[in-house]
Amino acid sequence: MYTTSKEMIKKARAGGYAVPAFNAENLEMVQAIVAAAQELRSPVMIQTTPTTVKYLTLRQAVAMVRAEGEAADVPVALHLDHCESYDGVRDAVQAGYTSVMIDGSKLPYEENIEVTRKVVEMAAARGVTVEAELGTVGGKEDGHSAQIAYTDPEEALDFFTRTGVDIFAVAIGTAHGFYKGEPKLNFELLATLREKIDAPLVLHGGSGIPDEMIRRTIELGINKVNFATELRAAATAAVRKALENEAVIDPKKFMGPAREAVIELCKHKIKLCGSDGKAD
Repeated sequence: MYTTSKEMIKKARAGGYAVPAFNAENLEMVQAIVAAAQELRSPVMIQTTPTTVKYLTLRQAVAMVRAEGEAADVPVALHLDHCESYDGVRDAVQAGYTSVMIDGSKLPYEENIEVTRKVVEMAAARGVTVEAELGTVGGKEDGHSAQIAYTDPEEALDFFTRTGVDIFAVAIGTAHGFYKGEPKLNFELLATLREKIDAPLVLHGGSGIPDEMIRRTIELGINKVNFATELRAAATAAVRKALENEAVIDPKKFMGPAREAVIELCKHKIKLCGSDGKAD
C-alpha cells in the first residue's frame, strides 16, 4: 500500500524497532526494495535525493513507487531526502511524495527554524510527514557534502519545539558514503537526545556501520535508518559481473542481477532493523 511514513514510524517507536529507508535510483531498485519488504512483511521507505530527482523527475519517481506500493500489501512510503529549499519540498508534495525532509543546515539557525516551520505547515495540510535534521551528518554522497557537526541537545529541543517536525534526524558521528575507518558513534549523545526529543529519531549514513552499532542505536531510540551507498555498490557490482560476458547486450541480463543483489541486501537490512513481520 502506498502511504505516509507517519504511522509506520509511530509503530516502530512503540515497538522498539526501526523502519529501513532505502535510496533508489531506478525502476530495478524500486522493485527490489518493495520485493524485499513484501517477502519479509516489513514496512519500508523509498528515498530519492535531489540529484536523483533531477535524473528521474518527481513525476517518474512517484509513478514508479506508487505503482509498486499499491501492488504490495505492506506499507510503502516515498521520501524526499535532504532537500534544501521550500520550493523543492513543495514540488515533491504536490507531485505525490508522502514524506519529505527539509535540510536547512546551511542556513543561520533562525532561518532554518523559519523554513522548517513553513514546510511543516504546508505538508501537514496534505498529511505528509516532515523530517528535519539539526547538526550535520558528515561525508559526501550524491551531491551532499559536509563535515560532521554533532547535534546539540538543548538546541535540538528548541528546534523541535518551535518547528513541530514529525521525525528528527540526529548527528551522532555518522557520515554519508562509505567510511574510511571504523565509525565512531556517540551513543551517550544519542541517549541524551532520546530523553530530550519526544519524536521518532532518524539515523543517516547507515551504509558501512557495523551491524552491532546499528542495533545499539535502535536500542537507544532510533526508529528510521537510512541506507544508500551499499545499495548502489551492490547493484553496480552485479552489473559489472554480468558484463564480464561481452556477448551480453540486453539490459535485462545485467539489470536483473542488480535487482537480485539489492533484494538480498535489503532483506539483511530489514532484519537488522527488526522490522520484519511488523507489517502484519
